Amino acid sequence: MPSQAQLLEKQRDNDLLSINEASKWASDYLGKKITTSNISYLIQYAKVRKYRNDSSEIKVNKKELKEYYDKYLEKQKVWKKKLGEDLNWNLSFDSLREAERTKHVHRLHPYKGKFIPQLVEYFLDDKTDNFKTKAFFKEGDIVLDPFMGSGTTLVQASELGMHSIGIDITEFNCLISKVKLDSYRTTELADVFKDALEQTRQFSSKTFDNSFDNELKEKLSEFNKEYFPNPEFKFKVLEDQINEKEYGYEKLEQFFKKNGDFLQKNGMKDKSHLLSEKQMASFLTTWFSKRIRQELFYYIKLIQKVEKENIKNLMKIILSRTARSCRATTHSDLATLKQPQFDTYYCHKHKKLCAPINSILKHLQKNTYDTIERVYEFSKIRKPVFASVIHEDARKVDIFNEVQQQNPQFYNLLIKKKIDGVFTSPPYVGQIDYHEQHAYAYELFEIKKEENLEIGTLKNGQGEKAREEYIEGISNVLLNIRQFVKDNGNFFIVANDKFNLYPVIAQKSNLEIVNQFKRPVLHRTERDRQPYAEIIFHMKKFQK
Repeated sequence: MPSQAQLLEKQRDNDLLSINEASKWASDYLGKKITTSNISYLIQYAKVRKYRNDSSEIKVNKKELKEYYDKYLEKQKVWKKKLGEDLNWNLSFDSLREAERTKHVHRLHPYKGKFIPQLVEYFLDDKTDNFKTKAFFKEGDIVLDPFMGSGTTLVQASELGMHSIGIDITEFNCLISKVKLDSYRTTELADVFKDALEQTRQFSSKTFDNSFDNELKEKLSEFNKEYFPNPEFKFKVLEDQINEKEYGYEKLEQFFKKNGDFLQKNGMKDKSHLLSEKQMASFLTTWFSKRIRQELFYYIKLIQKVEKENIKNLMKIILSRTARSCRATTHSDLATLKQPQFDTYYCHKHKKLCAPINSILKHLQKNTYDTIERVYEFSKIRKPVFASVIHEDARKVDIFNEVQQQNPQFYNLLIKKKIDGVFTSPPYVGQIDYHEQHAYAYELFEIKKEENLEIGTLKNGQGEKAREEYIEGISNVLLNIRQFVKDNGNFFIVANDKFNLYPVIAQKSNLEIVNQFKRPVLHRTERDRQPYAEIIFHMKKFQK
């Protein structure tokens, strides 16, 4: 007769699911798609334990998985209570995989504060539901985004067969949007990009000693296996069996003492290949290691040799995306920089010792091939429509004049039918510095900053004066652009209006709010991942 322990072991084995089985079970349990990647993430970050059967196949316990998702469902109930019952939870797009929320060119470059493409698509396409009871736009319409950002509205309009115009005061935002909307020959891109990648690799190999970084990785791997075993250590931290801060910093000091002589080594091989850094700006010298600075500037020299402007611009985006990933900071602080980190450190995100990136080559290669693939994906689905990117102040820009200078053919269509409507997300008051988030790119490419013209900039805060200035700024934009929009045109404005400013803004802009769509925002990249409610204001011109 089997013992109690054997019966418990047998029961546990019966409750074990493969990653594929766990994906299917969780999808049925939650009523939405849970991928194998989602399950692997839970294992990697010790949200559920990892088991193995006799053939070493990775398994998870169904009971533990259910406990995790029950906590998630309970958290959703709290969110609903906090955010309100009148939210359209379908507009959270919570069931979408990250690959879907960042499809094709939308992921060409990180951009803090952008809305996901499915939200734009929901309001631009011709589908209806209980919330959106009629279609507001149709194929062939002209859509305007006066706070263009990284071009999400314009890209989605192109995918849906609509012409589009985007305006932004920030030059780098316009660069991101242009490269997404430009047309390319992907075979030509592949030749130019791969050649630049190989030349950068050769320069780095001649100048720097890779053996130091390789040996450091080996030492860290060996040390982490002994003192931060995965996932055991993560579980101990999550279950408060260990003081993470004390233990992490104690082991960090131990690693420094053990490897002090090695860490003093110089990773330089041949100084004769070094590029001059005399003209280098302050952000670059503060937030990048010497090797990374040298590799970045070498790639810039290669960009300068390229003849075609659209290819040069796309190479800038590849390099900027790479530079962002290679800043000297911890893995937890990529979204908001705190202080430079050049030495090995205890990583709260990965629960082990980590070292800052010391070369752009790995990220440059990944971003090069990823960019080629995304541009190709978009080329297959985009429609033959016009798209105009305008680097101007939306409070005073003459849209017709700007489009005429860029594309007379688009201008002829524009003056015949005018703009059909607006879909935009203005900056939130006192929340993001849109220049500072890409400071590295402004210095790398010597782009002029115009942060003094930003509306609702972070440095102005969220006080009474800042709110008054915000109301004035947004109202002036809407007053200016409304003259270019049809009398019956639809204005959709996405806002986290926690200060209830938009009713005043609408009144000052001679617009009326005809409807409001509320949605929860659940996917956030910052360490503060608390959800919040966002309102999509539907406005129209006052009818005389």
